[in-house]
Amino acid sequence: MGILKYSIKYNTTEYPCKVPKNIDKLVFITISLNLQDCPKGKTCKGSLGKRFSASMNNISVVHPSSSALEAHYRNLNKGLFLSNFPEKPPHEFDYTGESSMKKTNMNSEFGTKFLVVEYGTSLELVFQDTSFVNIENHPIHVHGHDFFVVGSGFGNFDANHDPKNYNLVDPQERNTVAVPCGGWAAIRFKADNPGVWFIHCHLEAHTTWGLATGFIVKDGPKDTQRLLPPNDLPSC
Repeated sequence: MGILKYSIKYNTTEYPCKVPKNIDKLVFITISLNLQDCPKGKTCKGSLGKRFSASMNNISVVHPSSSALEAHYRNLNKGLFLSNFPEKPPHEFDYTGESSMKKTNMNSEFGTKFLVVEYGTSLELVFQDTSFVNIENHPIHVHGHDFFVVGSGFGNFDANHDPKNYNLVDPQERNTVAVPCGGWAAIRFKADNPGVWFIHCHLEAHTTWGLATGFIVKDGPKDTQRLLPPNDLPSC
């Protein structure tokens, strides 16, 4: 009995691969498990007498007290969140080196800072694991957009060398990327879905510790703008 053989060729007219070949914005994001100094007068049971947290670019997210999406829709931010998420870590260091825990201050900053991009921005996000507490595989999920995984590797991302090996022909299209233990992963997509979107680690403990952020895609031309909610929509 013969074996049925078939194949699908990607990046064709029937199955196009619309990975951005050129990018408008590159954002380099360290993803870290952190130890926070224990507040005065309290006892913490984490390593070294501290408490656990997690961060992206040293920002441990504080979830808004009310709906960020509704605030964005109705232009009622009023300090609910800031639009100044750092596009690179505050300090460069040996992200995956064994000595990073001893040489780097692991106290992250608490805040609600989102990345804001124009409609249609070709965006590249590079997620870099760190070895603050320990290296770990982080499944990073992006809401609102599918993306292309154009590259990944172990160790520290080399901006001068690693992009030369990107797959810009037929990369995987996903909504979650596994950042390797002690490594990095690069994704690309066009930000063409207006709104407020969550980016977070799919390990729930890490998300609750603060390993998350959000990004806002501004309205585009008339036919690509947000649909405003009805006036009688109950508040979140």
